Amino acid sequence: MASSRLRIAGGAARGVPITEPRGHRLRPTAGRVREAIFNIIGDEVSGARVLDCYAGTGAMGLEALSRGASEAIFLESHPAACKAILDTLVRTEFRDRAQVLRGKLPAALKAVVPPFDLIFLDPPYDDEFAPELLADLGALLSSGGTVVYEHRSRYNPPERVGGLSLSERREYGDSAIAIYHGEESA
Repeated sequence: MASSRLRIAGGAARGVPITEPRGHRLRPTAGRVREAIFNIIGDEVSGARVLDCYAGTGAMGLEALSRGASEAIFLESHPAACKAILDTLVRTEFRDRAQVLRGKLPAALKAVVPPFDLIFLDPPYDDEFAPELLADLGALLSSGGTVVYEHRSRYNPPERVGGLSLSERREYGDSAIAIYHGEESA
């Protein structure tokens, strides 16, 4: 069912409602936070190959596709959420540039083929695997790629982890984002 409150914030599909799954509680990234993230990463989105981990509604990957990403892979464990993402992909006409994979993280990473230019990581705030998963993402990035990690604001993410270096951190109420860049290849 399309939500009247959750919409794509920018790009070619700006204003299109994002389908939210019935019977499944999610914590989608707020519109103002999505807008801030895309203002920070700017031109990195154009032509990027994107991985959206813990995709939920798919808002981050959908936003990237709307703003010019060449491809997005959505990883999500809940069938209703996967169906909702597919519904929005069809309505935005982004279906041919996307793949929705159902699986539980971190094991679901085995189903993806790197490298990615941009990775979104928005785990449930109490997910015990999130720090381990963040460390694993550096190996999936293209040279100089970016990881955007959304987390609880009272958590302090590591400065360096798994070939990633923290370049920026911003707080938005109870949520915060940490922007990591992969090390450049020689």
